[in-house]
Amino acid sequence: MQKEIIVIIGGPGTGKSSIIKGLVAKGYCCYPEISREVTLEAQKRGIEQLFLEDPLLFSQMLLDGRIKQFDNAQKESHQWVFIDRGIPDVVAYLDYIGDDYPAHFKQACLDKVYTKIFILPPWEEIYESDSERYENFEQAQEIQEHLKQTYINYGYNLIEVPKDSIDNRILFILDKI
Repeated sequence: MQKEIIVIIGGPGTGKSSIIKGLVAKGYCCYPEISREVTLEAQKRGIEQLFLEDPLLFSQMLLDGRIKQFDNAQKESHQWVFIDRGIPDVVAYLDYIGDDYPAHFKQACLDKVYTKIFILPPWEEIYESDSERYENFEQAQEIQEHLKQTYINYGYNLIEVPKDSIDNRILFILDKI
């Protein structure tokens, strides 16, 4: 049985978390997005938006968490493990804001290789801002382009998930694995 580590990517507000919740409800092994945890933890310490105040520290914490998710996914007994965002997302966001970062960020993208990447397109009708998602829809579209280019640059073939109901999006993904 070949282990498959499958990542679901897309700009903010494209429906990633809803799809992950749906996959969990169907009994699939899934790992959630960790940036909200990092953001909420920083807010408890009085830092409203760690990504805005110290992007490199925030990104290092995300990188560490996503490497841990990848390593844990390798050990799962399940054939398929779905992850909400992958390691290259960290690089894409840093490129989006124009910040420099150490070489080990890029090396992690090369060392930890996912099986499949599903990308969710920007979808204004479902987009919502909240206390952890500060980007407007136009920024979300820009981030989407950085994500796309970053994953392509690391050699991934992106499978675009059509805009549809959560159930139909999940069926599309399951059909492609």
